[in-house]
Amino acid sequence: MKKQIIGYTAGVFDMFHVGHLNILKQAKDNCDYLIVAVSPDELVKSYKGKKPIIPLDDRMEIIKAIKYVDEVVIQYDRDKIKAFKKYNFDVMFVGDDWKGNDLFQEVENELKKHNSRVHFFAYTNKISSTKLRTVLKDELK
Repeated sequence: MKKQIIGYTAGVFDMFHVGHLNILKQAKDNCDYLIVAVSPDELVKSYKGKKPIIPLDDRMEIIKAIKYVDEVVIQYDRDKIKAFKKYNFDVMFVGDDWKGNDLFQEVENELKKHNSRVHFFAYTNKISSTKLRTVLKDELK
């Protein structure tokens, strides 16, 4: 019997948009079982300097409703190796805006040692939660 390929991706998924949908669809196209980790507000604030607009529970409900997603978990920190040890995934899916980043170079090297890998997908340039936040801010002025 063929081994099931377990995929993993993580994100904030604030103000869910087509870029989010694209990465989840592409991820599911490349694995049998997709685990999606959602970052809690405190974690996002610690590295982005701002809280998400949509609360964590609501963001998780949105992700759970997406047909490409098999499991939704909370990403309490950004330690991808710790996530690998917990979920034992075969492939981690990441937007290519992170390609070449020191953090992901380290992650790629470590995952290779365990027969896992990082798969980068094209980032959807036309939209992002940051762009949506800017538009909302401008509209409210």
